[in-house]
Amino acid sequence: MKLNDLQKGIYIIHENPEWIPPFKEAFDRAGVGFSEILLTQGGITLDSIPPKGVFWSRLSASSHTRDNAFSKEYGRALLGWLESYGCCVINGSSVLELEVSKVKQALLLESFFKAEGYGFKTPKTLAVFGKTDLINAATSFAKKLGNKPFITKHNQGGKGLGVRLFENIEEFRDYVESSEFELPIDGITLLQEYVESREAFITRCEFIGGKFHYAVRVDTSNGAFELCPADACQIDVLDSNGADSKVHSSKIAKSAKRPTLAGAACEVGAGDKFSLRKEIDSKSPIVRCLEQFLALHNIAVAGIEFIESVSGDIVVYDINTNTNYNSTLESKIRESGGEAAADRLVSFLSEQFKAIKERK
Repeated sequence: MKLNDLQKGIYIIHENPEWIPPFKEAFDRAGVGFSEILLTQGGITLDSIPPKGVFWSRLSASSHTRDNAFSKEYGRALLGWLESYGCCVINGSSVLELEVSKVKQALLLESFFKAEGYGFKTPKTLAVFGKTDLINAATSFAKKLGNKPFITKHNQGGKGLGVRLFENIEEFRDYVESSEFELPIDGITLLQEYVESREAFITRCEFIGGKFHYAVRVDTSNGAFELCPADACQIDVLDSNGADSKVHSSKIAKSAKRPTLAGAACEVGAGDKFSLRKEIDSKSPIVRCLEQFLALHNIAVAGIEFIESVSGDIVVYDINTNTNYNSTLESKIRESGGEAAADRLVSFLSEQFKAIKERK
């Protein structure tokens, strides 16, 4: 498909059709049409003007796990083309760069919290390039943490890729020197302090149009997990003997007393894990802070996760700009007369498209 042949309308830019059905249902409920731009094929005539429309980018940091590693590059080209002609792009090229770099997320959040004087925190993090110096770097990092447990992540992740908990440097050394070690797609491994939660849950705030929609309480009492709406997700953990095992998200991990912080709020069909935190609203300090952050970086749609630590700190650790919504929770919200996030998102995109047509 040549992208220059597109007509006016609302377009979802993505590489994973499995994530589209919940949004299609929301578009159908609203009686609004949309089209898809699948970033696994196609082409662009660069000196041709794009159609007038609204382009919502759902490019994912985990595309390489679906054999779509080049979709990020296709996306960069497509977004660059659209933006060069002044098109309305939701979560544009600067947001894509944030989506594919947890290093950038951590740096921007930390600098923003300091500059604005907020008391919120990000986890202490070390980015290590390649494998050669990984053990030495981890040894120094663990000492700075007081030899407390730490976790690893892939810089270019999504779906909790590379998230593992290590009680000590010996466990980590065994993993790195084993055949199970997995180098991240961009070669950057993050070592991050383990933040112990005051209670066994994390919170994910959903933002649409840069504005707060709701906060979700995600139960983590079952320990380490990776939750994704499209896959039967698993996460690698170390059992009590230091052996590697696969633990499905529905099972209790050996490290259940220490839940890791993967992307957590999007599992389909596990409604008992998810509930609204009604005490968190648009007036909550953390929400006001995050709205300012999103406005500063032109992020329209995002899910941001934080943990409340045993020391009373709010620690923000993940920005997901390719957000998926828990279908069970969304259904309960609609049944109670509330507006689900997917429906609000369709309304937001429709408002943007209407504004474009009115500017003719």
